[in-house]
Amino acid sequence: MQITIFILFLLFVVFIIYSLTKKKKPLLQPLLDVERKILQEHVVFYQKLKADEKLNFEKRVQSFLKTVRVTGVEAEVEDIDRVFVAAAAIIPIFAFKGWEYKNIHEVLIYPNSFNEDYETKGPGRDVLGMVGSGSMKYQMILSLPDLRTGFLDVQTKSNAGIHEFVHLVDKEDGYTDGNPENLLVHKYAVPWLKQIHKEIELIQKGKSDINPYGATNEAEFLAVASEYFFKQPELMLQKHPELFDLLKQVFRK
Repeated sequence: MQITIFILFLLFVVFIIYSLTKKKKPLLQPLLDVERKILQEHVVFYQKLKADEKLNFEKRVQSFLKTVRVTGVEAEVEDIDRVFVAAAAIIPIFAFKGWEYKNIHEVLIYPNSFNEDYETKGPGRDVLGMVGSGSMKYQMILSLPDLRTGFLDVQTKSNAGIHEFVHLVDKEDGYTDGNPENLLVHKYAVPWLKQIHKEIELIQKGKSDINPYGATNEAEFLAVASEYFFKQPELMLQKHPELFDLLKQVFRK
């Protein structure tokens, strides 16, 4: 009897120690007024959401900023830039509950465009954003002016932030190939790939208003088309109805 009581006492002590030392997730605080104002004034995707969806979007923006650093490299990062980065991250995955990026720890903000060697001075500086690899694994680089333009210019079909985060979404299945298997229902995979090749051919013939960079390969087409889809959905529906419908399936929008 005494042995049983002693064992129960030990189990109780172990439980108490475990409970006290178990690492708990930090509670998310509501968005600051300045952060919410940025979303309200400059993020059209957020503006079109219902009240409960806006709250969900805000929580996911806050969660992203708790886990991913946004660091300026010879550039001063302001609240608007941090919010824009987080919004660009959440927009493509908003319809997927519980989705969290596993392949990004830090977003580096450069003062302007850069080249393939991450240099911001000299020739060949035509890169607006890049998902890092090798020593830059788990990092993303974005040009500050282009990050801002993607949200502040409501007329453009481009958004460098969304472009790069779509690459990360595409990469989740192990391949950056323009076929996001984790998002795309299997029955739409073949029609999607056929549509990609059809649209790339039109771009190459100069018969499309889609950014010519989308003709580089399937992965870049997905990223470029996704920018268009989220920035100018009505225009895409008008000019590219089949592509629009397939992207709705991809992003469950």
